[in-house]
Amino acid sequence: MLTTDDVAKLAALARIELTDDELARLAPQIDVIVASVAGLAEVNTEGVPPTSHAVPATNVMRDDVPAPYDAPGFVEQLAAAAPAFEDGRFRVPRILEDEA
Repeated sequence: MLTTDDVAKLAALARIELTDDELARLAPQIDVIVASVAGLAEVNTEGVPPTSHAVPATNVMRDDVPAPYDAPGFVEQLAAAAPAFEDGRFRVPRILEDEA
């Protein structure tokens, strides 16, 4: 069973400041989590191949196909997605002062 001192040590390692009340509340909760994870070691995985996904996955991204800037509707699509669009350009806040 994890003690509040154990949780305080973990919090210090993670650079998290916790009050005494939080330590007292978290100790049993973390203990349950640790016990649950430890229970996974008891699962029989013999004959089960390691996987990175629960279901087979292939590249779900679309192909990156270059399109001309002047394609019909392209500028309108950009304008619709932009917070501010003016004269065929993105409008952004000024970040530099004018030089005198």
